[in-house]
Amino acid sequence: MSEARIDKWMWAVRIFKTRTIAAEACKKGRVSMNGSPVKAARMVKPGDVIQVRKPPVTYSFKVLQPIEKRIGAKLVPQVMENVTTADQYELLEMSRISGFVNRAKGTGRPTKKDRRSLEEFTAPEFMDDFDFDFDFEEDEDA
Repeated sequence: MSEARIDKWMWAVRIFKTRTIAAEACKKGRVSMNGSPVKAARMVKPGDVIQVRKPPVTYSFKVLQPIEKRIGAKLVPQVMENVTTADQYELLEMSRISGFVNRAKGTGRPTKKDRRSLEEFTAPEFMDDFDFDFDFEEDEDA
């Protein structure tokens, strides 16, 4: 087999969990081959470079062998090569570090863990050193 459908190939090499999700990504324009957007039925050949946008990162994979049958995870390096640049992985790490600060609109209220992390992040450190037991004297003249 010298060619395979791109949605089947991405599913077979475990880029996407299901073929339906892979086809949806193609339909939404998140998958491109050699720099141009592709449809799910596009055929891949050895040597093609596929870019998959999973915000905030754009992953790049080089096709070594076009397959349409799902394979074991240990065999994936024989079928594809990950050629994603290091700066994309830096973006991923930065988003993991600051994940709770930039919440996406519509994701709902923060969880209790998110709230505590946010409070810990925004609370000034010097506030822990003070004793807030103040003795206020009331004015007897007033």
